[in-house]
Parts: sequence; C-alpha cells; structure tokens
Amino acid sequence: MLLPVAVVMGTLVFYPLVRGILFSFTDADRFSIGNKYIPSSYHYIGVRNYKDILTSGDFRRVAAFTAIWTFVNVFFHFTLGLMLALTLNRQMRFRGTYRMLLMVPWAVPSFISAFAWRFIYNNPYGFLDLFLQKLGWHTPPAFLGDPTWAKFAVIMTNVWLGVPFMMVALLGGLQAIDEELLDASAVDGASAWRRFWDVTMPGLRPVAATVVLLGLIWTFNMFNIIFLITGGGPANETQIFATFAYRAAFTDFLYGQAAAWGVIILSMLLVFGTFYRWVVARSGEETWA
Repeated sequence: MLLPVAVVMGTLVFYPLVRGILFSFTDADRFSIGNKYIPSSYHYIGVRNYKDILTSGDFRRVAAFTAIWTFVNVFFHFTLGLMLALTLNRQMRFRGTYRMLLMVPWAVPSFISAFAWRFIYNNPYGFLDLFLQKLGWHTPPAFLGDPTWAKFAVIMTNVWLGVPFMMVALLGGLQAIDEELLDASAVDGASAWRRFWDVTMPGLRPVAATVVLLGLIWTFNMFNIIFLITGGGPANETQIFATFAYRAAFTDFLYGQAAAWGVIILSMLLVFGTFYRWVVARSGEETWA
C-alpha cells in the first residue's frame, strides 16, 4: 500500500532533491549541462559554489532583506490575523459577510493579486499615485522605482495576501477553546487582558506555533510576489533568496550555483524550523504547562 506513495515521492521529491544537491558541487552552466544531442561537460568543483556565494556581497545584501521580508511579513500576518480572529469570534451582525470579504485576498490567485497591486503602485498612472495627488501630495514617490518604497510595496502586498490564512487558522483555534474556562476566569475576577493572556493564548499555542512556522517557511520562499511586482529591483534591492536563486538559474544560467543557492535555502529553513519547534516546546513546558 505504501509503494505507490514511495514511488511518487521518490520521483517528484527525492530524486530532484538529490540531483540538485549533486549539481551544487559542479560548475554546470548552459554550455556544459548537455542535452540529448550533446554530452554534458561540467566538472566536480567541490564546495567552490558555496564559498563564492557565502563570501559575496550579494549574499549579505540578499540575506538582510530576506530576514526583513520574512519577519516583518509574519509579524503583521500574525498580529492582524489574531486581531481579526478575535473580532470575528464574537457575536455580531453580518459576521458571515465579514468573513467572506476578508477571505477574498486568499481566494484570488496570487499572481493576479500581484499584477493588480503592480498597477496600483504604478507611477504616475496607478490608483495610489492618483489618490495621493488628490490628497495634496503633488509628487508621490515612485513606489516601484525607489529602493525603500519598493520594499514597502512588496511587503504591504504580501501582508494583504497572508492575513486571511492566519485569521482563519487562528479563528479555528479560538473556537476550539472551552468557553467555560473563559467564564470561570471572568467569575474569578480576571480582567479581559488576563483572560486573553492566561486562557486564550495557551489554548491557541498549538495552532499558533504551527501556522507561524508555516508562515515563516512560505514567506521565506515567497517567489511570485517579488518577481511579478518588482522583479527583484530596483538595482536588486528587493531580491530574496528564492528570487536570487531563480536569477542565477534562468538569467545567468549558472545551474551549479543556483543549485547551491537552493541547498543553502533548504539548510537554513531546516535549522530554523528545528530551532523554532524546540523553542516553542520549551516555552510551553516552562510558562504554559
């Protein structure tokens, strides 16, 4: 019964993974990769690709923005998602309508959202540009042409896209918390803040830990938003690891170096994921046991 699953996983996951790791130790490029007519001529070069990447100025610059991109996005995903989940968990009129409207960013395909936001940020004909001019800002910034504003633009777009998922996941966690615990704490005189921190947050911890970890991984590898809105520009200022690896493979055609980028990304996510799970488990044992 496990054989079909093993075959599919081996074909679609493990073989490409092993192949990519092996490529990362070669100097493969578009001239040496070969095809069915021309044999490959690339050579094994050891860890030279890794050394070149880790000692380059590009790596430090891309790593800095990747860290900012990941943690700022996930912070706002979680905080805004939690606020909306707490609001929608209460009895109110038209609650179902609000839920449906808040799900729209998640329901729309991300590449369509990226093109829509790119039009909104367009200078000087985008909606945001014209709106700011109506408010009296006669020379709005070039949101996709200025490095600082371009970073703001892609982060705001991804926050808009990611909040609905976090909201739905946390809302499910809130609805799983026993109401009797909240009622009992209120009877005992606990304030709204104490009820939130001592009852709601411990109840949300398993869900929150999982969705934050997923959000970190997804955001770290979020390729399409940056690629479709800024293309990594201007002057590579909005490049993250995923888009820079794509550039190495399909713009510079350095397949060995691109594979090394992929292995570095995978290694960083494995280390961070393991550390994060350990911290969450330890904090749960020490403070929320």
